[in-house]
This record gives sequence, C-alpha cells and structure tokens, in this order.
Amino acid sequence: MTGPVQRSVHSLHVHPVKSLAGFAPDTAVVEPWGLAGDRRWMVVDATGRAVTQRQHARLALASAVPADDGGILVTAPGQAPLTVTVPEPEGTVVVEIFGEKVEAVPAGAASDDWFGAYVGAPVRLVHLDDPAHRRPVAPDYARPGETVSFADGFPLLVTTRASLDALNTLIARGDNPDEGPLPMNRFRPNLVVDGGDPWAEDEWRHVQVGEVRFRVSKPCGRCVVTTTDQSTAVRGREPLRTLARHRRFGDRLVFGQNLVPETSGSVRVGDPVRIID
Repeated sequence: MTGPVQRSVHSLHVHPVKSLAGFAPDTAVVEPWGLAGDRRWMVVDATGRAVTQRQHARLALASAVPADDGGILVTAPGQAPLTVTVPEPEGTVVVEIFGEKVEAVPAGAASDDWFGAYVGAPVRLVHLDDPAHRRPVAPDYARPGETVSFADGFPLLVTTRASLDALNTLIARGDNPDEGPLPMNRFRPNLVVDGGDPWAEDEWRHVQVGEVRFRVSKPCGRCVVTTTDQSTAVRGREPLRTLARHRRFGDRLVFGQNLVPETSGSVRVGDPVRIID
C-alpha cells in the first residue's frame, strides 16, 4: 500500500527582463501579477512591439538580476555591464505585447543604446510601473481585476521534473535524439515541482504551494523559444517536434500550466505542493 504523493518546490525562477536569463532564488514573494520582480522590464522595437527570443535568440545569453536600489544589473557577452535604475513614471509610452496595448515607462537612452548595440537593431527598454492596473489577464481565464506583468499571458508558469523526464525519454526515442536531454530552462518556468507522475499537472485545478493558493488557469502552449539552447542561443528542432507528436491539444503544443495567485505570501524551495482539486 502506497501513501499520498509527496510533491515539493524544486526550484524558483525570476526573469526581471522578458526573454533574458534570470536568477533562481530560494524564496520569492508572490504578488497578484506574479513573483516579485518577474518580467517587469521588456525590450521593444521601434514601433513599440515586444522583442523576445522569438526575434533575437541572442537575448538568451543576456541576464538580469536585481540591483540594490530596486533597479536591475544586466550583463551580456561582449558588453559592459549595464545598471538600470527604476525610471520615474513621469511619462508613459504605449507598447504592444501579443496584440495587447500596455502603458509602460521608458528606461532611458543609455539602456536603449546598450540593447540596440547587443541585438543590432533599434530597440528600447521599458518598465511596467503599475502592474496592478496596466495589463489584465485574458478575460476568458480571469476574474475581475486580475492583472499580469510582461509575462506571456499569466502571472506564473509551473512545470514538473517528472514531465520533463518523460519528455526527454520521448525525445531520446524520436527523430532527434542527439538534441536531448533538454534542461528545464528551455521552458522558462517560475515554479518547478518535484514528485508525482508525468503530466499529472494536466488535471490540476487548484494547488497550494507553501502558504499560497493558486488557480490553474490554462495549459501553456509552447513556441520556438523552447528550441533555443539558453546557453548558446542556437536553435534546434526539439522539443517542438516531440510535443507535436505527443502533447498536441488542439492547435497548441503543451508543456506546463499557467497559474493565477488567489492568495498572497511567499514560496520557498522545499515548500510542499498540495493538489487541492
């Protein structure tokens, strides 16, 4: 006779700038729009549209971590480190992320020049100054007043080590075995859960992570970013080829689940993860 499944937080991940590498703290504060500091900054092109690894895979090689004053420290190969302070919200610009118009605050000419030199195109860095009001979660999956940062669409993304192991087994048996096994950073999650069966997260509706309760809103459809080696910026075919064969749900290739916080608090590595329903 077996006991109940034991699940826990294996790791936490915060990406201060959308599409850049981030850091893995032991503890993170859960705000209504995501982990504190996650995806509050974004690079946009000359028209104001979001620039991500979809357009510039080299963004994977740049990283951002919090600075002592609340800003960020950005580093990248071949570039001098860049310190960006939080800009005063004296004037906003309208930017576009996946068709949504969002107000944001320009970070300034120095950061624009730095990122422009790095990606080789005219771009700007912007800051989401007021995440409580700037960008609502997609109404089909949200309750009134729920908002999100510059994440793709939802406050947090959860993945499981069991599902990654299962996916890597499928890749090893497929057409591109030399591309595996893939690390979890291909999927850029916020919460990684240890324990349980592969793909069990497909059935989750509400979960308790330490002191915080989350609603599971929607499976996460994956894009070309997952084919980008986060340490070299080289693109391959996996995991999309294997997801297309084994994890296709309608027009989406699914890995991971999107979460919306229902309570506040902090989450920590090692916290128990309890499936409520």
